[in-house]
Amino acid sequence: MTDLSLSDQAIAGKTAPPSEARALRLPTQWLGVAPFFIFAIMFLILPTFYLMLGAFQNDAGEFTLENIAALAQPSIVAAYWISIKVSLASALIGAFAGLAIAVAIVRGGLPDWIRSATLTFSGVASNFAGVPLAFAFLATLGRIGLATMILNTLFGFNIYAHGFNILSFWGLTLTYVYFQIPLMVVIIVPAIDGLKKEWGEAAATLGATQAQFWRMVVIPVIWPSFLGTVILLFANAFGAIATAYALTGSSLNIVPILLYAQIRGDVLHNAHLGYALAFGMIVITGLANVFYIWFRTRSERWLK
Repeated sequence: MTDLSLSDQAIAGKTAPPSEARALRLPTQWLGVAPFFIFAIMFLILPTFYLMLGAFQNDAGEFTLENIAALAQPSIVAAYWISIKVSLASALIGAFAGLAIAVAIVRGGLPDWIRSATLTFSGVASNFAGVPLAFAFLATLGRIGLATMILNTLFGFNIYAHGFNILSFWGLTLTYVYFQIPLMVVIIVPAIDGLKKEWGEAAATLGATQAQFWRMVVIPVIWPSFLGTVILLFANAFGAIATAYALTGSSLNIVPILLYAQIRGDVLHNAHLGYALAFGMIVITGLANVFYIWFRTRSERWLK
């Protein structure tokens, strides 16, 4: 009995230090994500709170609702409406075109190198924006752009004589589509990959045609992912400013350009009205992201 008790005490003594070591262990596993949280707090959360606070203040730092009420001005309402239309048009065009490309490379029976090349290009092109993208479209579809001159010289078709203008609504929409389509491909491909082969085999066993399989199985399953991605594309275009400013300057009155003019301009300088404009953009993009997360949660129920 004495030997057994002594051995138990020895075992307990040997096992105690590891438990104490675990209790005193530093949370080193958090060091990997610390840069992300620091970056998010410094460059996303704090600036957002600063803008929201400034939207409800005047130059003296006093609380006011005048800045929010000023958003009802016809010029500002028109700017929001143009931004919404450009974002929605580019999102829908990019979503349908990107979906067609994604279906072709995943379930179209194409060689594997086509899929890898398309996804690689999409990953690069989805981040290609700003001044380089604006210059590329001006050099291609401007009044003396390459594509414009080719169409005019070889086919006698002048796109500007038929109403097209790169500095117009459809010109900016077409420019946005360049990065919207690749972004759609990158996001929707995993959803299409999640379609199980067993579903197609079961549908074929039950006598369903390919059209019935797509209409009754595939489309309902990927529909939440598709809608969520459309909303994400909308938010992506709604907040873009570098491409629009470099391409159109102040000729197209969209919200980001108007916001830039209010904060940095010499004539329209009103920082707190700019904060209110930014607050309105935050509300719209925030709602878009809420719906995106909701649709994505619904789609993941089927794709797990």
